[in-house]
Amino acid sequence: MNGLFTFEDYGELLSLLSNSIIAAALLGVVGGVVSVFVKMRDIALAVHGIAELSFAGAAFALFIGYDVVYGSIIGSLVVAFIIGIGSIRSSEANSMIGVLMPFGIGLGILFLALYDGRSANKFGLLTGQIVAISPGQTKLLMVCAVVVLAVIFVIWRPLQFASVDPEIAKAKGVPTGTLTVVFMVTLGLAVALSVQVVGVLLVMALLVTPAAAAMQLSSHPIVVPILSVVFAVTSSVGGILIALGSPVVPISPFVTTISFLFYIIARMIGGYRTKHQLEARNRRLGDLDKHPHLAEGRDVPAAD
Repeated sequence: MNGLFTFEDYGELLSLLSNSIIAAALLGVVGGVVSVFVKMRDIALAVHGIAELSFAGAAFALFIGYDVVYGSIIGSLVVAFIIGIGSIRSSEANSMIGVLMPFGIGLGILFLALYDGRSANKFGLLTGQIVAISPGQTKLLMVCAVVVLAVIFVIWRPLQFASVDPEIAKAKGVPTGTLTVVFMVTLGLAVALSVQVVGVLLVMALLVTPAAAAMQLSSHPIVVPILSVVFAVTSSVGGILIALGSPVVPISPFVTTISFLFYIIARMIGGYRTKHQLEARNRRLGDLDKHPHLAEGRDVPAAD
């Protein structure tokens, strides 16, 4: 444990990496918002599948000497569009993702094996490299984050309707197929951005866990996104702030640990609240069984 945390020149590092911290906060907002729809549509597997092809794109860019951020984005967008088209027929979606995932991993491993540069560059694709990106890359990430948020804002209401009840939404004239493709492409861009923070292997910490934690605490359509964004931003920024004090541990373990702790605490609180709500309901039903006259004029559920 000696040397794990030193916090040497911490203030200077904060100043030098202020843009990276701002970018991480913005990416946390993206992750928190997008993860709500990932949970609602139950497509966590798609997040992982897109991440694998994002890895392949970034590895290929690294191999040919191109910008890895662009490679990651291109790989994510291509596979997200393919999955989006396949998801219109839901019976094929999981099979398609299952086929693409090992293909993406295999391509990524091939390109990394052929790359003869610094091993730290290879490791960064797997664990995130937000503090090592250039100012130009930081600006690109910020622009892409704003694009993702703008698209989600525009399609929020119909996407929410289509995510909750796609059959009724389709019957009401909502273009569910188009929304699926648009959201998947937007998700692809969000995955590419999140990969820069936590890497390919741990991308679900920003695109699944925040909403999963928020939904343990509330089901309100406004409260859930707010809580999800708070959890994601705290995880991404908090992970960077802690990692700056460690010369040996990358950012991603801290980000994922904070995110996981949010989920565990939220699940405990949600379980405790659900338990007491059931106990209170059972007590009320028991009182009504003993005193039937109390139920007169009330619409109450029948006891089991």
